[in-house]
Amino acid sequence: MAEVIIIVAVAKNNVIGRDGTLPWHLPSDLRHFKKTTMGYPLIMGRKTYESIGRPLPGRDNVVMTRNTDLELPGCIVVHTMEEAIDHCRNEEKVFIIGGADIFKLAMSMTDTIIYTALERDVEGDVYLDPIDTNMFEIVDRKACDEEEPYQIIRYERKSRAMGG
Repeated sequence: MAEVIIIVAVAKNNVIGRDGTLPWHLPSDLRHFKKTTMGYPLIMGRKTYESIGRPLPGRDNVVMTRNTDLELPGCIVVHTMEEAIDHCRNEEKVFIIGGADIFKLAMSMTDTIIYTALERDVEGDVYLDPIDTNMFEIVDRKACDEEEPYQIIRYERKSRAMGG
């Protein structure tokens, strides 16, 4: 079974989006995202796919939608999180890349969260629920300061972090 990993960038006030886009520009974090996810399947919601505008190269793009007629060239279209995860079951890792509803659906199946934490509040209209520290613990933290200060925090599910 694939390791299920949420990868997300979050402002200090839990904002992850505004008007269908990322409300900040951090090229160093985008490079980290590309390097981390390259070669592995990505699971995203339709709105996240539309905000990107095309399939991301070098990765299977699995797009979840309620629309049973939607066809997206270069993507695998699915209708449930279970179907999305099942499609990726033979992979080493699968990355959940958003948006907020997809993160909520995936959280119970998630092993690891790679969390880029901006150190400032950002105006936005899409929020991530706080990480449940009863379920996940921080196993790594890296400070970054290329365009602005931020941290990349790695959480693992507690049962997994304890070798269970």
